[in-house]
Amino acid sequence: MKKINLIQTGGTIAMSRSEGKTILDSDRWTQTLYKEIPELKTIAHIHPDQLFLEDSSDITPAHWEALTYHIRKQQDHFDGFVILHGTDTMAYTASALSYSLLGLDKPVILTGSQVPMSMLRSDAKRNLVNAVEVSTLPIPEVAICFHDTVFRGNRTSKMSISDFNAFESPNFPPLIKIGLHMEINEDLLLKSHNPAPNSLSTDTRDPKYSLFSDRVFVLKLFPGLSSDLLMSVPFHKTEVIVLEAFGSGNFPTKSQTSILPFLEEASKRNILVIITSQAPFDSVDLSNYESGQLAHKLGVISARDMTIEAAVTKSMFLLARPKGKDKFREYFSTSIAGEISN
Repeated sequence: MKKINLIQTGGTIAMSRSEGKTILDSDRWTQTLYKEIPELKTIAHIHPDQLFLEDSSDITPAHWEALTYHIRKQQDHFDGFVILHGTDTMAYTASALSYSLLGLDKPVILTGSQVPMSMLRSDAKRNLVNAVEVSTLPIPEVAICFHDTVFRGNRTSKMSISDFNAFESPNFPPLIKIGLHMEINEDLLLKSHNPAPNSLSTDTRDPKYSLFSDRVFVLKLFPGLSSDLLMSVPFHKTEVIVLEAFGSGNFPTKSQTSILPFLEEASKRNILVIITSQAPFDSVDLSNYESGQLAHKLGVISARDMTIEAAVTKSMFLLARPKGKDKFREYFSTSIAGEISN
């Protein structure tokens, strides 16, 4: 049988109910894992590790780095990895790891649950059994396994707070549908070889440098947002601004709500601006309307059909590799881990 490293990081799947409260409980989780899910032993040799124990809303890039270095260090000892993670920021972690683990030709599968494993009608057992089984397959991807579906990690967003089918991949089909049998979409899987330039490789086993930069700022547009207020953005601490615009990349260009002065100021300060859309489906196209055309002239970058999670974490990843703004543009606009459609 395959050897799988089961990495606990916290989240709802590790919680239990005590005195009317839901709390993180590592001891209870470990006991429940082997008592309630003995069939895991029939799927693979499981080696559990608790790397940290956090509510996923407290996850930071430092946790992504800890996961990256742990997996790099253990990659020759296991056939696959399953990461138990809270659902709120799971798509961010999956996206970040898809970049920091470039070149890893083994499955890294994130899963969790909407209801704690220790509670009646929890979805934890189903998700965990599926994730462990998927981790034994030849899938050289960072993926999310949830509610009988496996999505590419950097194509996924959380869409529901409480439904068991909490995740969707708006612009990319599922990699696997799990029913009586596993229906694997072989044509969609990444190749086992690293498609990214060597300069982006992070094949290191020792945490000697940061893998992600914190000099990224995210802005969400809304009708009536004052351009004066936008000018209070901390430009001096920012290298990339990710702007969640409307539709295919539209934004206001008239009166006091025009975004153009803000884009011009960012350009003067040599700050890169990336435009994503608040609409999860389809792709940003800056050539469609006048606002997008003006933005393009100012050097704004289209995120195309990337999720917000993929765009933000990719920006953080690329900024940590000081190759210059031209290289940033080139790499951001290139699919390095399957995060953009051709």
